Amino acid sequence: MAAILLILLYIPASWAQKPDTTSPVQIINSLHETLLKGMRGGDKLGFQGRFKLLAPVIDRTYDLDFIAHIILGKFWTKLDREQQHIFFETFRKLSISTYVGWFKNYEGERFEFIEQKTMPRNQLLVRSRLIKANGDTVSFDYILRQGKGGWRIINILADGVSDIALKRVEYRSILSQNGFPVFIDMLKKKIVMAEKN
Repeated sequence: MAAILLILLYIPASWAQKPDTTSPVQIINSLHETLLKGMRGGDKLGFQGRFKLLAPVIDRTYDLDFIAHIILGKFWTKLDREQQHIFFETFRKLSISTYVGWFKNYEGERFEFIEQKTMPRNQLLVRSRLIKANGDTVSFDYILRQGKGGWRIINILADGVSDIALKRVEYRSILSQNGFPVFIDMLKKKIVMAEKN
């Protein structure tokens, strides 16, 4: 009965969102500003405080429903509705936790916008970089698509490495070789690791 209620209550976030006319660059700036705010809060906010700060911004700037489908591909349709819900919620928590674990201390970093480029299939690339206090840089290139909720991030390339590509290989391999329970357990362990970071 509980499983049925979970299924009935689950509505992907993108279905409930009103259309957003925010530009792709504004979307990225909003994410970057919140990351810096969390970094400045650092230990004072703690992991849970930074998670609470960042969660609504990730929900607003990322199309997590679309990303979850793309990463799992054919495996998504092999999951029942309850499994899809469990995966989505675990994946969402891991996505936010990863950001919270990475961006936890402020040492004078700043983000810099580089350019915006049109891509095929009504997608856009927003190129930016994180400039550290010592002058070192890390490139963050975001791919966005426009859906019913407006522009949303569907992939990020950190120093040229695609986040979706990495997850697609890892997640599908574990699902095919070890099954769903082991797969979800692996994601939960990653969340715990992010919290301890």
